[in-house]
Amino acid sequence: MFDLLKRYWKVLNSPSVHFSLAFLTLGGFVAGVIFWGGFNTALEATNTEKFCISCHEMRDNVFAELKSTIHYSNRSGVRATCPDCHVPHEWTDKIARKMQASKEVWGKIFGTISTRDKFVEKRLELAQHEWARLKANNSLECRNCHSAESMDITRQSPRAVEAHENFLFTGEKTCIDCHKGIAHHLPDMSGVPEWQ
Repeated sequence: MFDLLKRYWKVLNSPSVHFSLAFLTLGGFVAGVIFWGGFNTALEATNTEKFCISCHEMRDNVFAELKSTIHYSNRSGVRATCPDCHVPHEWTDKIARKMQASKEVWGKIFGTISTRDKFVEKRLELAQHEWARLKANNSLECRNCHSAESMDITRQSPRAVEAHENFLFTGEKTCIDCHKGIAHHLPDMSGVPEWQ
């Protein structure tokens, strides 16, 4: 077995005798395109609402809650899907988020939130992780659809106008600071700092 591996290693490390440099370059290019196409296809397949709710933990908990909010059904007919709010649109940010989210696979394997009771018990922790992520990226996913520049504050309530002018437009706060629970039910917020 060792001799076989040694022989393959020698073949891989020695110059090509039978193939031209052009053939090897073209072959590498084609292999790269195939790899990139497969990688991008898999990435986009994991970036759909259908994929997100394929796990009963998401389908039966947070997705069920989303269906009762304005982000799911509204007068304009524009629906925000799971990836719209939880995955950045820019490629490098998306890859970083996918790498962070890969630990959710461990939660699925070990049944961390496999029942409604387990989900409710971990809900505050899960929410705090998501709020911290959105706070750290200045609510990037919110701003993909909601921009301060296109906001018509004359059509907002006086309370919303005051909050947006004093906090959002000045950069003192970001969307998630005030809009927790906008698409999902809030966990038990007792003991959460700065929560009214």
